[in-house]
Amino acid sequence: MVPFLALVASFLLFRLTGYLGLSFFDSWQTSLQGAVAVMLLLAASAHWGKRRPDLIRMVPPGFPKPGWIVTATGCLEIAGAIGILIPGVSSTAGICLIILLVAMFPANVYAAKKGLTLGGRPVPNLLIRSILQVVFIAAILLAIY
Repeated sequence: MVPFLALVASFLLFRLTGYLGLSFFDSWQTSLQGAVAVMLLLAASAHWGKRRPDLIRMVPPGFPKPGWIVTATGCLEIAGAIGILIPGVSSTAGICLIILLVAMFPANVYAAKKGLTLGGRPVPNLLIRSILQVVFIAAILLAIY
């Protein structure tokens, strides 16, 4: 839920700064690109912080080297956050981010079905997680097209 709040709050902040004259955020699309980047950087930070063990537990059994998967997905989120801000590669970065979100979705399903926790709090149920996934994908699509 925190990444969703970061997405919305940073989008509003970037739009406000655009209205106040910061030229990079003078459109809703660049503001949304910035907001997606903030959301991704926030999400990526969990891959190395206190929540790392929780993320490793979210990797479904059968996937090899869950610690490596968590590290790799965190690095890809950072790369996507940077890429979505660069006009020449933002579309490619956005498509790659959508693929990444789809690839990571089984971990969300597993975490919801097993009632795992993230930062000591229960993960949202599968319906909420699915809706958030659709919102994140829609935000990325709107940011790149």
